[in-house]
Amino acid sequence: MLWLCFWFIGISVCWPESPYPREENNHDWPRRAIWYQIFPDRFRNGDPKNDPTAEYSRVPDRIRSRWTIIPWTKEWYGLTEWEKELAGDVYGTNAHRRYGGDFQGIIDKLDYLKDLGINAIYLNPVFESPSLHKYDALSFHHADPHFGPNPEKDKAMVSNETADPKTWKWTTADKLLIELIRQAHLRGIRVILDGVFNHCSTDFFAFADLRKNQEKSPFAKWFHVKCFDDPKTTDRNEFEYEGWWGFKNMPEFSEIKDDQGRKTLHPEVKSYLFNITKRWMDPNSDGDPSDGIDGWRLDVANEVGTGFWSDWNKYVKELSPLSYTTPEIWVENAPTFVQEGGFDGLMNYYSFSIPIKGGLIDGTIPIREFVKIMEDRRKRFPKETFERAQNLFDSHDTARMATMIVNRDRPYSSSSQDFSYDSDVHAGNRERPYLVRKPGVVDRKIQRMLVLFQVIYPGAPYLYYGVEAGMWGADDPDDRQPMVWEDMVFEPQKSSPAGQPERNDDVNFDASLHAFYREAINLRRRFPVLVDGNVQVIGADNASRTFALARTGSETLVAVFNRSESPQTFKFSMETTDGTYSPALVPTFTSHGPLTEITVKQDRAKTEITLPGLTGVLLK
Repeated sequence: MLWLCFWFIGISVCWPESPYPREENNHDWPRRAIWYQIFPDRFRNGDPKNDPTAEYSRVPDRIRSRWTIIPWTKEWYGLTEWEKELAGDVYGTNAHRRYGGDFQGIIDKLDYLKDLGINAIYLNPVFESPSLHKYDALSFHHADPHFGPNPEKDKAMVSNETADPKTWKWTTADKLLIELIRQAHLRGIRVILDGVFNHCSTDFFAFADLRKNQEKSPFAKWFHVKCFDDPKTTDRNEFEYEGWWGFKNMPEFSEIKDDQGRKTLHPEVKSYLFNITKRWMDPNSDGDPSDGIDGWRLDVANEVGTGFWSDWNKYVKELSPLSYTTPEIWVENAPTFVQEGGFDGLMNYYSFSIPIKGGLIDGTIPIREFVKIMEDRRKRFPKETFERAQNLFDSHDTARMATMIVNRDRPYSSSSQDFSYDSDVHAGNRERPYLVRKPGVVDRKIQRMLVLFQVIYPGAPYLYYGVEAGMWGADDPDDRQPMVWEDMVFEPQKSSPAGQPERNDDVNFDASLHAFYREAINLRRRFPVLVDGNVQVIGADNASRTFALARTGSETLVAVFNRSESPQTFKFSMETTDGTYSPALVPTFTSHGPLTEITVKQDRAKTEITLPGLTGVLLK
């Protein structure tokens, strides 16, 4: 056994050579990625000793003495005693729920992810913040102390820091995050972090100073201040500033126009963000980024000017040419924004998940129109950009995929965008409930068919944690339930929100679905043409609700999908580029049932395939 040594922040550490060699360093890794999104507090509690405290979590005083971490396996809609005292349902208590997920928990489950076929992780915000979601950070240069092994030590250690990187220390949580990255890299898994460069918390170190010292604060230009407090008026506070979407607990960073007329962040904010970018991409500042993160996911990216993003992305590439940056953007101008900002890919809501909701989940868009929409939107991006896109169905900002399928008559996401719980995708809607029952057999058939489509389509497949284990749920907060693990036994879900029907749903780990995901993901390794090849639509039929795609290059694969609930026959003709006919196609993988249920008849270039309802098949 070879022994390797690791040097970090003056500490020498040795470890055995990994049995999982890191994949070759090349620019193609984002195209070959299988993404897995982790919401840290809800993934795994690896170290109960670092669980958040009531004080740190800003729990209301009246229940603080009785507040506890929520038991991991407790029924989601069931309330603890302190929750019953605080509010009548999960929607009134969710902001104060904590489950204790941490970096150690993620490290403990890296082998699970490796076995599943994951080679890239996106972590929701990990920077210090008392909230459960951490999109309202106290700083961006430290990991949350309760994700690390010694929270109290960390809090004391950083008390005298400033915006100057020379004052920044490495806390135990920071070091454990670096260790998580190292352990992931040893297994061939890349890691990107969530960068929230639009807004922060009112307790963010710079804003806290501004609130105290007003226009005399050195951070007075960091934020959109409308009016400073007048010290001559003692009966009121005139301090007024811009908050993200009007939320005053999330003040927005100040923007200006640069000398090229581009919208960008204020130079002092920009300098801070560049400094924290370097800190996490090259932790020991030796010019070698291999010990740092592999890139960034950028929250509400289109609310920050592309002038900033263009400069920032250039800087990221200077730090690590192999890095990957991906913005959260849902809207129609996504292709232009990605290009102007200099991003490598995008969270592909616009040209993947949203049209799929109407075309394959709801079935409200005719199949031929759905195929055309997918083609048109894909072609709005450069080929290389689309191949690096994160093709997701769901995330922490949507209902979970399986629950979207249960509610096939509802929109993809909340139309109101006001985070209220009476919108179309929230389970708390009493007038028109968004059902949160366990997905049935038909629902799971659709889910498996969609997964096959995801792995054969151009772009990088992207899983939201737990989808492979069978998890379901409505939009926030129900989409952020604790991960169901095979080594845990969960209480059944009997309670139903907003007067929904009574039930007794088993939420435990779904081994069969997990095995299917594992096999489907492996198709990308079995058949490199699914990553490298061209894509060709070879037919679509509205009447039978069937369509087919080919991936061509080093070999030819054909995927046929039947969105109808009954068996259908799909016919097509296909010639190779040199005018000869393709060889006989043989069913290789199906989303449902045995391959013997698929029948193929072929005569020269003419192929006729019959497959069961709600099924996809890959032919080689």
